[in-house]
Amino acid sequence: MALYRFRITFEDYDDVLREIDVKSNQTFEDLHRAIHQSTGYNPEYPSSFYISNDQWIKGEEITYMPNQKRIDRGVALMDKVKLLSYIDDPHQKFYYTFNFDRPFDFHVELMKIILDETPGTSYPAVIKSVGEAPKQFGNVVTPTAAPAASDDFDFLNEMSYGEEDAEDFTEIADTDEIGEEDKTTAVEDEEEDEFGSEFSDDEGFEDDSKLSHGDDY
Repeated sequence: MALYRFRITFEDYDDVLREIDVKSNQTFEDLHRAIHQSTGYNPEYPSSFYISNDQWIKGEEITYMPNQKRIDRGVALMDKVKLLSYIDDPHQKFYYTFNFDRPFDFHVELMKIILDETPGTSYPAVIKSVGEAPKQFGNVVTPTAAPAASDDFDFLNEMSYGEEDAEDFTEIADTDEIGEEDKTTAVEDEEEDEFGSEFSDDEGFEDDSKLSHGDDY
């Protein structure tokens, strides 16, 4: 039985590749599972191979765990289609998308056709592995707790002022304090004038009263 040797590379991770030998009469599902045996991913997610040209343009689709739309379109299923059915080029290419919800895209290229199996080997067989596959669902980011807010509001730090700027604020504050003192003195003087004038009127009023009482008697 002939073997197909495929080179599988991530579209977005050039330093990661796998080479896998698969029997020509095995299915696309066998290749799908072999790829994720080599990456360490859980293969039980909707995925598809696409017949591709040299520019990796997607053509006919062969799918795994199809949604209703693909079922309605009659897309071929991986477990029903043998690899030899779509190999008509010694460098046949397949574009492969794994897990449509959080996808990884791969380039799958036929490197050679081997006529004899290796005795005692179970196929599909990973024969070359370079680079560590990225995490299946990415890195989990744990948010850090925000520092507790201080009860004291540091005006200078909050406004990003330096010590030199702080001196300017001190001068302004001193000027304001002087202004407040002047205002306070002025208010007190006004109050004294008001009370002084009232007392002056009262004294005059008392003198007039005394005179008028003298006339009555």
